[in-house]
Amino acid sequence: MPSNALLGKTLIITGSAVVRTVEQLIEQHHGKVYNYPLIETVEKISMEDKFYLQELQAYHWLIFTSQNAVKSFVDKCIRHEQTIPATMKIAAVGEKTAALLKGHGYKIHFMPTVYSADVFVKEFSMMPGERALFIRGSKAKKTIHEGTGADEWIVYETRPCSIYFAQLTQCLLTEKQPIVIFASPSAVDIYAEHIVPHVAWQNVKFASIGHVTTAALEKHGVQPMVQPKIYTMQAVIEQLILEEQTK
Repeated sequence: MPSNALLGKTLIITGSAVVRTVEQLIEQHHGKVYNYPLIETVEKISMEDKFYLQELQAYHWLIFTSQNAVKSFVDKCIRHEQTIPATMKIAAVGEKTAALLKGHGYKIHFMPTVYSADVFVKEFSMMPGERALFIRGSKAKKTIHEGTGADEWIVYETRPCSIYFAQLTQCLLTEKQPIVIFASPSAVDIYAEHIVPHVAWQNVKFASIGHVTTAALEKHGVQPMVQPKIYTMQAVIEQLILEEQTK
């Protein structure tokens, strides 16, 4: 039900894209919403592409932890007219990642109970002799590689999206009760480097998706208002609304 839970508040999403349903949820509860991506992703083209595409049949599992990895992988397969073996099993971290894979016709064989790499390595297992390939971005940590023994193929790169720095800074300086939502440690690091020199941490409130992102904030002495158990943008907004309604 719509409410005034977010009335007078400005929610700033720093991810690469915002689903319209998330914007609508914020607006239904009378909050403002802005999207200022702090990171951007581009497909990485390298000699590894041809090698791993030719070697796909040697693997039993493909592991995806982001929609960007799925998109870049699919684009490479289409461009090189490559299909994955029918026996291939797919592991996915995150509802959106799984949904995108399913949209491309892939069946999901494993998802962790919590959408994070450290939980993934605790719950994921392979049969003796099986091999896995982790389809990853340039900023992904070594957790999955070290925890599962999976080979790694970097299919996209993450870099700062500087075109929004000035707009985000101005928004934080002029809007009342701004709440910045982070979905990755990379976004936190970029914010700390480029925004904090102009807007102090203590002048803004924050929300976090995932305990790894929260840990990145805590390195700067910042505790987020909320970090939902479900690691999605929708869950963050719903918890912010609930927090305000129960005050």
